[in-house]
Amino acid sequence: MTTSTSKKKRLKEYGAQMVFKTGLLRLTQRVHKNYLTVLNYHRVNYTDGDTFKPNISATPQAFAEQMNLVSQWFNVVSSDDVVAWLKGERSLPSHAALITFDDGYLDNYLHAFPILAEHDFPALIFLTTDHIDKDSPFFWDLIAYCFYHTKIDRLSMSNIGDFFWDTPSQLDTVVREFTEIVKRLPQNEKQKLINELPESLGVSIAQNTFRNLMMSWDQVRELNSRGIEFGGHTMTHPILTQVSASQARSEIVGAKKRIEKELGKPISCFAYPNGQPDDFNISVTQMVAQAKYQAAYTLVNGPASYESVKDAPFEIRRIFISHKDTLPRFAFKVCGINRLGIFD
Repeated sequence: MTTSTSKKKRLKEYGAQMVFKTGLLRLTQRVHKNYLTVLNYHRVNYTDGDTFKPNISATPQAFAEQMNLVSQWFNVVSSDDVVAWLKGERSLPSHAALITFDDGYLDNYLHAFPILAEHDFPALIFLTTDHIDKDSPFFWDLIAYCFYHTKIDRLSMSNIGDFFWDTPSQLDTVVREFTEIVKRLPQNEKQKLINELPESLGVSIAQNTFRNLMMSWDQVRELNSRGIEFGGHTMTHPILTQVSASQARSEIVGAKKRIEKELGKPISCFAYPNGQPDDFNISVTQMVAQAKYQAAYTLVNGPASYESVKDAPFEIRRIFISHKDTLPRFAFKVCGINRLGIFD
């Protein structure tokens, strides 16, 4: 990061703190009365160790602070409330907020749920079904594990480039950049690289290393019995516009069938892996509708007016929450004006 960029970042953070303290953000939030604010979390945990840090949305302490703010600013609704509203069966309150999580990490059960329960908040967790209850990491978790356990300080791969690091901060940057590159590779090329990575970095991965990374189906059922809803997030988390139509359809339908089998009830919502504008299209949204989902969620920045949600129920916006978000940053993100891109 350049000195100029760092200075601008500090000024922005300082400005956010000052505006937050004045109460002006709350006034701005009140203007967005008929908006659906959908929060997107992945993990609620700590950023130390061999964790893929960009997937940590908040520490437990920060999550608790955020839920306190949500309780003051919003009327938290369930996924069922949103779907019933979309069908015209009930109304939404003003300042409606929906809390969602992607993937199905164990820390959603261990750290997030107790805090949600304190507020009696419902939430919606999108499950990537082939990773639940298994020793089967997502590729980004395997990448992080390998880089944080290697004893070397450089890696050269002819197809994606050279990587060097001397400090923990530089290593964090390498992990993030390496993962972003791998994410966009064709599926076969991606899988080949991931299979070779442990050997390339001289890392041995013991059996069951990732066994407790994700929730179990028993924990999913327990949370569901206690008011947490579940949705589909594919079986293996491919970016659906990067795979064949038949594979995309199989991923969308397969996740729904597995979750419904495990829960013994239908589910109604889906979230697109990665969720950016290039990661879904009209063909994909039609597949989701044909699979009998009632709504689908993106990671295009929100919030969104009730009118726009009704117009495009398979492209509902969500606000991505990061562990870098201080409480003032979080307030900026959820107050409505962050559609301007003040904080990413």
